Amino acid sequence: MVSSENPSGTAPHQSQLSPEERHAAANALLGTSKVGRIRLGSRDSERASRAWWDADAEDYHRTHGEFLGVDSAAGEFVWCPEGLHEGDVHLLGDIAGRDVLEIGCGSAPCARWLAEHGARPVGLDISMAMLERGLAAMDTAGTPAARRVPLVQAGAENLPFADGSFDVVCSAFGAVPFVADSARVMREVARVLRPGGRWVFSVNHPMRWIFPDDPSEKGLVAMFPYFDRTPYVELDDTGTATYVEHHRTIGDRVRELVGAGLEVYDIIEPEWPEHLDREWGQWSPLRGEYFPGTAIFCSRKPA
Repeated sequence: MVSSENPSGTAPHQSQLSPEERHAAANALLGTSKVGRIRLGSRDSERASRAWWDADAEDYHRTHGEFLGVDSAAGEFVWCPEGLHEGDVHLLGDIAGRDVLEIGCGSAPCARWLAEHGARPVGLDISMAMLERGLAAMDTAGTPAARRVPLVQAGAENLPFADGSFDVVCSAFGAVPFVADSARVMREVARVLRPGGRWVFSVNHPMRWIFPDDPSEKGLVAMFPYFDRTPYVELDDTGTATYVEHHRTIGDRVRELVGAGLEVYDIIEPEWPEHLDREWGQWSPLRGEYFPGTAIFCSRKPA
């Protein structure tokens, strides 16, 4: 359960701030006043996510932008708070000359990194404010026309692309945890992939659902049922959802992928690096000693 704290990283001087302090502008703008566990369908989940990420874009980038390389000239592709970089781990394989879709791209530092390394990426996100931040980053960097990344506003459950449009689809903590029907996302990805194409995505490790969002000792105590798939939802005074996060077990994710006709060939659970002594939102060296914070699912469409 993330409690509107996206796990992509926190600057050192901000690591002690509460989620409410880190997301004060969005909470104030949207009128978030309470939290709960309630069922929420695709339409309401999509509406909440669009509103949240539009409202939180400024605070999010103030907190996480440096870690993500948002304003670097060529972007960066960081898979998770544990610091796995695509340039080191090559989970997407040879990307040069490949058509790549990034789902939940935010301000698109990953997609821009892919373009810098010879891919033909497209970034997709539900939030216009996040996409505009990506466009601004490309403008500021003076990105050449040949490496500017096309950005598309859309939800992940209905990808606006023709069948077989991409060689690779990826997502680094984007979209998948925030949609009500993630099985549909897997089917949509399988549809737009070409035979032999890869689909790789990182999410909160499902076992994190059972622990409170706290980087201290309090976050080591199991409190919530792993098998309770009722979404975590933040609400305003009228009961309208302002933020939502959906939970699936490891088995759920595998079944969704297999059900979409994809082959699962790896599940990566990064260990917390010894050199990383800072807290990253809910992540911390303390918690990293005991259980994984990230799960990366690697799959392919049969050739």
